[in-house]
Order: sequence, then C-alpha cells, then structure tokens
Amino acid sequence: MADNPFKSGFAALVGRPNTGKSTLLNQLLGQKIAIMSDKPQTTRNRVQGVYTEERGQVVFIDTPGIHKPKHRLGDFMTRTAVTTLREVDLILFLVDAEEGMGSGDKFIMERLSQTETPVFLIVNKIDRVHPDKLLPIIAAYQEIMPFDEVIPVSALNGNNVPVLLDQVFAKMEEGPQFYPEDQITDHPERFLMAEMIREKVLHLTHEEVPHSIAVDIEQIKKRENSDTVYVSAVIAVERKSQKGIIIGKQGKMLKEIGQKAREDIERMLGTKIFLEIFVKVEEDWRNKPKQLRSYGYDDEEY
Repeated sequence: MADNPFKSGFAALVGRPNTGKSTLLNQLLGQKIAIMSDKPQTTRNRVQGVYTEERGQVVFIDTPGIHKPKHRLGDFMTRTAVTTLREVDLILFLVDAEEGMGSGDKFIMERLSQTETPVFLIVNKIDRVHPDKLLPIIAAYQEIMPFDEVIPVSALNGNNVPVLLDQVFAKMEEGPQFYPEDQITDHPERFLMAEMIREKVLHLTHEEVPHSIAVDIEQIKKRENSDTVYVSAVIAVERKSQKGIIIGKQGKMLKEIGQKAREDIERMLGTKIFLEIFVKVEEDWRNKPKQLRSYGYDDEEY
C-alpha cells in the first residue's frame, strides 16, 4: 500500500462562460450533476463534484464563468469564481478551441498569473477544429503565461479525459478521503432538483427567456401509502411577458419543462415523483440582495 498512497485534493474548473466547464465536470464524474446549456453563464454557484477511485479522491469545483458583471447576480458569480482560486490545489483553465482567445481569456490569465497554484491549460472542443490548428492556438496562450500542463480534450465526447485525470492525480499529494466513495456531490438534492428544472427552461425557451429566471423548491414530501414523492417548485421571472413564455399556449411549455425535469429528477432519486411547477413574477430580482439570498446566491459570504 506504501507504493500507492491515497491522494486527494481540490481542483477548480475556471474559464470564460460557455467553454464547457459543466460538460467536463459531468464527463469526469460519469454522470450529470451540473446543468449544461449552449447559453453562457449557465452555472451560478460553485458546484462540487467528487471523483473517487483507488488512486484517491479529487473534488472538482465547477465555477461560474468569469465575466464583466451587469447586475448584482453577475457580480456574485464572478466573485465566487475568483474566490475559488485561493482555495484549491490545482486550477484547470478551460478555453474554447473553436472560438480562440478572447479578451475574457486574457482577463482570467491576469488573475491566474497572480496565484501560486499550479494551472493546467485545458483546450476544449477539439472535435470542432482541425488538428493542424491546435498548436498555434496553444502557442498563443503559452505566450501570455506558462502552464504546468497543456491538455487538449473534448469534454462532450470524452476524448483525452482519462489523460487529464492521470495528470490531475499526478499533481495531487497524499491526503485524506473527504467524502464517502459513493458520494458525487456536496450539494443537497433540493439544489440539484432546482438546477434540473432551470436547465429545462434554458433549453426549451431558447433566446426568449435568458438568465432572468430562478427556481426554488418549496416542498418535497413523500405521499402516504405510496412510493411517489411530491415536489413543488416555483420559477421566478422578472417580467410578465416571460411568465407567459414559460407557461406557453394552454400551458404547453410549462408541461414540457415539467415532464423533462421530472425524468431527470426520477433518475437521480431512483423513485417516482409528482412534480408541480408554478411561475411568478419578481421584478428585477437579480439586483435585490434579499431575493438573491432566498434563491441561494448568498451575497454576504464574499
């Protein structure tokens, strides 16, 4: 056993919005705990995913995309991501091979150059670019700052993800097991349910309802003499017109959101659920500290 010490540590996934951090986290864990969307700024809170195997345990932290804030919620998200950099053993800096370097990448590298934490450059979405273009992309980033490792991956298809895991474990030191081996996240089921509902809204409403929604799970209750769990959720929007879009003609959109979210939640819980969703208007909630706290974005922590 002395030849194979148990290693452990924390690794943060950082990068611009929509570089595939949540997709990579889900791929690393082999199941879905972070919501995925082709819209930027999908992740709002730090989502911790726990990966355990015989070599050790790595707690991966999926941070909100670092961007220039436009409201108090955006400010909270950016501070959350930057704060995480001081708390981890390794930083995985994800960039989009298809889009190339942007001003947001340069801003993040400025922050990363100020930390002593090892940084891996993870060039994601390599399945979307010709291999000949990869080396110039990598060279452009290396001109700005040195990286401990450079690993091209496809988070969506899993290409090179095992190589990434090998390199992550190589950087970790001998340490304790932080979580039970069958636990994959530190977030409660209530949080994951809300995220699954929010994901369906983002997928199904497209550009009509951007990020001005929040989801609150008001009640989880097992029904008497039944294996079915009753879940009551509220979707908050900022405008009346958005409420109409989410509900849809004759309630069709809300029904589809509920049906798809219910399927995900049932897979997570391993039991039948009855999901009831309500929609309410809370004007400008993203700029109101009380509302931000009520939806789990605790501004005062930072």
